[in-house]
Amino acid sequence: MTIDYAARRARLAPALGLTDEILLVGAGQPIPRPELSEQHLAYIAHQEYYYLTGHAEAPGGIVTYDAKTRSWNSFVPEVTEEQRVWDGTEQLPGEGLGKFAAWLAARQGRRIVMLGTPLPGVAADAARTAEVREALKHARRAKEPGELATLCRGAQATAEGYAAVQPFLRPGVSERRMQIELEAGFFRGGADETGYHSIVGVGAQCAVFHGSPSARRVAQEGDFILIDAGGQVDRYVTDVTRTYVAGKPSDFQRDFYQVVLNAFRRACARCRPGAEWKDIHLAAAVDLMAGLVSLGIMQGNAESLVERDAHTLFFPHGIGHMVGLGVRDAGGLEPGRTKDPRPCLRSLRMDLILRPGYVVTVEPGLYFIPALLNDPQRREKYRDCLNWDVAGRHLGLGANRKT
Repeated sequence: MTIDYAARRARLAPALGLTDEILLVGAGQPIPRPELSEQHLAYIAHQEYYYLTGHAEAPGGIVTYDAKTRSWNSFVPEVTEEQRVWDGTEQLPGEGLGKFAAWLAARQGRRIVMLGTPLPGVAADAARTAEVREALKHARRAKEPGELATLCRGAQATAEGYAAVQPFLRPGVSERRMQIELEAGFFRGGADETGYHSIVGVGAQCAVFHGSPSARRVAQEGDFILIDAGGQVDRYVTDVTRTYVAGKPSDFQRDFYQVVLNAFRRACARCRPGAEWKDIHLAAAVDLMAGLVSLGIMQGNAESLVERDAHTLFFPHGIGHMVGLGVRDAGGLEPGRTKDPRPCLRSLRMDLILRPGYVVTVEPGLYFIPALLNDPQRREKYRDCLNWDVAGRHLGLGANRKT
């Protein structure tokens, strides 16, 4: 990825609102595996550190900013001979970590803001840290051209994975086999790794949001198959969900999927600069309820059903989230806003005004989740607006469309 990180830091400094503080951003340390060995979990630098330096492999690294002198410094781990011999590690640009203590001591008494991974033994101003973290999050929401190009590479790799899995969407094939073919396609397409643990569910597992692939097989023609996965390139993640039918869909499956697809297309069309993400979410909920009314599953006016939160029976998640450095990158609230207290919005991961450069997922979905539809309180509350007999025949069914 072609990014001028020095220029990025210079651009970001005024947006952080620092006056006389010292900013410390830690990369973090490797985490030992919970066993009696010398192995560690796969190391990744904290995303705030990586965003400011581009150093993915910098255990213990620290980037600093002195607001008085408006100067950035990078302290990096010194590479040992053993690391050069065994791992082929190369020395990163910057000052050695051994010089950091003296640098910090020379600024003793100054307020410290600490982002990234906290540094042991260094006390930070918690309130200012929270404020600066929000400022950094907002500043990096709009993606730069280099970031957008990297996300496009990830999307291309992800598309290759979804193309590779198509011949395996049939009876007798296990979730694990589909995962293998899918992820191999990601890697052949140029992905460094998967962006998150791939989700592959068949049959009733389609209604489990974060189900893990297993030896479970597609039992018969007509089973739904849900895949939620994406490739990662240079730490930038693609997040895609698709729902398939093994073989020929029934009339109900086709119509049910069309409801989700229509809501998806309409939500995408609403994604324009200046649009409120919360409005896009609620409009999608109305579209989904109108579709369920047309199928005879819900009863009543779609807008009224959403006002009553009835949509959360089938659409309990948010319409989507930001992607970038991580599968859910830089979400949260528009500066100055507080969390909307409405229960139907508790799963909405962002309350933002869309701006040029924002990259978001759009993922309406409908699920017949037993834990929700069999809940006695919900059955009582929504007894007059849901055809419970029809809903009961489709428990475990789920469909999602996300890009």
